[in-house]
Amino acid sequence: MSKKNIIELNQISKNYERKIALSSLSFVVEKGETIALIGPSGAGKTTLLNMLASNFEPSSGEIFIDGSPLSQLTDRKKRAKKIGIIRQQFDLVGQLAVIHNVLAGRLADWGLGKSLLNLFIPQERQAATQALTRVGLPDKMYERTSNLSGGEQQRVALARLLMQKPEIILADEPVASLDPSRAEDILEMLTKIAKEEQQTVIASLHSVEYARKYFSRLIALKNGELFFDLPADQVTNKQLQELYQLKELK
Repeated sequence: MSKKNIIELNQISKNYERKIALSSLSFVVEKGETIALIGPSGAGKTTLLNMLASNFEPSSGEIFIDGSPLSQLTDRKKRAKKIGIIRQQFDLVGQLAVIHNVLAGRLADWGLGKSLLNLFIPQERQAATQALTRVGLPDKMYERTSNLSGGEQQRVALARLLMQKPEIILADEPVASLDPSRAEDILEMLTKIAKEEQQTVIASLHSVEYARKYFSRLIALKNGELFFDLPADQVTNKQLQELYQLKELK
């Protein structure tokens, strides 16, 4: 039984004045895939994720989500159900308690009244507790978020995604600011949760080692163009050397 295509890119290009950030990019993503975007700095990885997140539109070409143009996905609530984002900077409000940051994943579903009430009396506390338990932080619920370590804050961001329940997770360098042991914990947790929730993940990563270990497919960008698109276990050291123009790959 074939899987359903959840993302389709058709000849996507993005230009900034005289600079070409992405050029004629096309690929298809099946529901449930875990994909790592790799490539040198300036290759276009963040630009691509920003377009998938609907932060800006391509200069040419079209992106389809579940067969419909992304440009038509303007309803905030519907978009939140389709696409969730996790970033290197975590995007958390440091002065708030952890539970409030976790419950921010539900704001698109709540009206203004419930959202404001949540600042004083946390709503859906049981669901937030379950989400924090899944990421290993059930005892941090009422702690000030800024007091947590970087790894713990990224776990809070994952718990927020559990509350949002998007079909697609876009992760922009989610572990770049973490030490190796915490980075691996987060990537293992992210891909495990995505598998359990049948979510699709596209993550940009600097580390080829992490990309190969935790993701099933690698899409490599170089100078804004598709360099290769392969199952992780089929990517060779020679291809990676050419991608990064390294003399020797250790």
